[in-house]
Amino acid sequence: MIPMPGRDTPVWSDSELLECVMVVPETPDVKTFSFRPPSGATFVYRAGQFITLDLPLPGGNVQRTYTLSSSPVSSAYVSVTVKAQPGSQGSRWLLDNMKPGMRLKAFGPAGLFHLPPSPDGKFLFISAGSGVTPMMSMAQTLFERGEDPDICFIQCARRPADLIFRQKLEYMASRVTGLQLHFVVGQSDPYEVWTGYRGHFNQLMLGLMCNDYLERDVYCCGPEGFMDAVREILNALGYDMDRYHQESFQAPAETKAELTEFDDVVPQEDTKAQIVFANSGVSAWCTETDTVLAVAKDAGLNIPSGCTFGVCGTCKVRKLDGDVHMVHSGGISEDDIEAGYILACCSNPIGTVEVEV
Repeated sequence: MIPMPGRDTPVWSDSELLECVMVVPETPDVKTFSFRPPSGATFVYRAGQFITLDLPLPGGNVQRTYTLSSSPVSSAYVSVTVKAQPGSQGSRWLLDNMKPGMRLKAFGPAGLFHLPPSPDGKFLFISAGSGVTPMMSMAQTLFERGEDPDICFIQCARRPADLIFRQKLEYMASRVTGLQLHFVVGQSDPYEVWTGYRGHFNQLMLGLMCNDYLERDVYCCGPEGFMDAVREILNALGYDMDRYHQESFQAPAETKAELTEFDDVVPQEDTKAQIVFANSGVSAWCTETDTVLAVAKDAGLNIPSGCTFGVCGTCKVRKLDGDVHMVHSGGISEDDIEAGYILACCSNPIGTVEVEV
């Protein structure tokens, strides 16, 4: 449980302005801003929640929500970690203008994306870019409870220099045995050695990083496309999605009515499908959970294959018609997908599908 302040300690409410007390550069385009109320009041919130700042832009005040990156265990201050997204005005103003001593109107904290009241389970945190901020709050909260946590922490970024909180996370991981860190980058920094994972996060990486993911509660935050891909991976691997939680960059949920209802395509074992192998003149009935490769083999057809995990790309074939649900691990390019190609080993037919085999 998160400790509550004593009877003589006032709790901050949004009737009091917050004063910026520290600005810390995290990466070339990210800063952390720490705030305290002048009265010395303390904060009560849950790890993962957000706060709304009233920003005095030249054209008039605007309100922007930011996930708290601090831990509620340290209730004397709150921090937000800010990266300006393309076209952003509020975050750009914060990065360019906010200095210690300045005061802002703020509202909250609020939000339903947070740790449970008694976070004693096993957790898998998956983030990309500035989506790491609520994960930092959660990980730091579990770290500061004074007992060994059980966290697999996966952070993705464009380059190593863009890994927000990397040093802080590595320090925490060096003090406990239960925080396992895994970093994934798109490319290395020039003249810097990088020995970690490269490329897009995929199901093969997940299995290597966290082989007991089915036993963990998953918290995910990042760009919408990234979170869509994570859900596809988990659905394909049979994860219990009732234990999956995600936060959006755009619209953090304050009420249950605002929670996103996912309309993900999940192949069903009891739903029939058909695959037409155009070049061979063969068609075969199957279910949505069968792969194109498995159905081809059962029909006596040969599609060259290797890894069967969507990595090597050996089983690439052209789809002529219909829809498939494909969750690959980097073995096919976006250009090939746009040109109509699929990987037979990790493509499930939806309805009737025709392929060039």
